[in-house]
Amino acid sequence: MAWDTARTQQLLLDAAVEEFAEFGPDGARIARVATRAGVNKERIYQYFGNKEQLFSAVLTSELAKLAEAVPLVVEEAADFGDYAGRVFDYHSAHPHFSRLLAWEGLQRGKVTDELAAEAERAAHLGEKVAAVAAAQRGGGMIDEVDAGRMMFAMISMVNSWITLPQMARLLLGGSADPAADREALATLVSRMARP
Repeated sequence: MAWDTARTQQLLLDAAVEEFAEFGPDGARIARVATRAGVNKERIYQYFGNKEQLFSAVLTSELAKLAEAVPLVVEEAADFGDYAGRVFDYHSAHPHFSRLLAWEGLQRGKVTDELAAEAERAAHLGEKVAAVAAAQRGGGMIDEVDAGRMMFAMISMVNSWITLPQMARLLLGGSADPAADREALATLVSRMARP
């Protein structure tokens, strides 16, 4: 019987997403990934190399999913609040993604640390920054803050809803209302960007 390499790799990536989101790159264990996937752990080494390379593969895969699901083109950048709402929707449906980014920042966030798919990520984010800059030049967004910092502020606001649930609980009196959270975020980002 032929081995289904693509299926096995996907099983391992899916299991690794959960493992890394829960424990971070340093706390994750290859044996648990293999167990979650129902695959011999030697396949991880065969397909991905080591734990660092597996974490990089997970981030690369998850970033590609986000990029496909929530693109930002110049025509949409002027409505930055709507874009932030769509990013919030994606992160709410896939909370592991924000956790993966938070773990990466906590454990691999020094300026000298190599990041997973760094060149590809920089290029992708560069496209988003270019879309924001074009909206700024067109008068659709404030230009007192450069486009990169506008994107960073929006990304930070979105991710905070996911990675700091304890703050939301404390500040909002324990009530969880994702629709109200999304609306507040979209309004804040829209007003932050409005000329």
